[in-house]
Amino acid sequence: MWYHWVIPIVTLLIGLAGGFYGGTYYLKKQISNMQMDEKQMQAMARSMGMNLNQKQLKQMSRNMKNMKMPKKFPK
Repeated sequence: MWYHWVIPIVTLLIGLAGGFYGGTYYLKKQISNMQMDEKQMQAMARSMGMNLNQKQLKQMSRNMKNMKMPKKFPK
């Protein structure tokens, strides 16, 4: 009769851990594939109180293309 309690608890823990790791993997993948065009970058900069010229926009887009997400975050 003990297994009627143990099996559901173990499967719940395994499901929670698998869901957490699956969700973080999916989120990292979506963030790394995120692309912004110049209008979106200009709107984001304006919302932060900055006004970017064309040279700054090109530099910002180049930096975003070359940016790599870390595999693990430092502790």
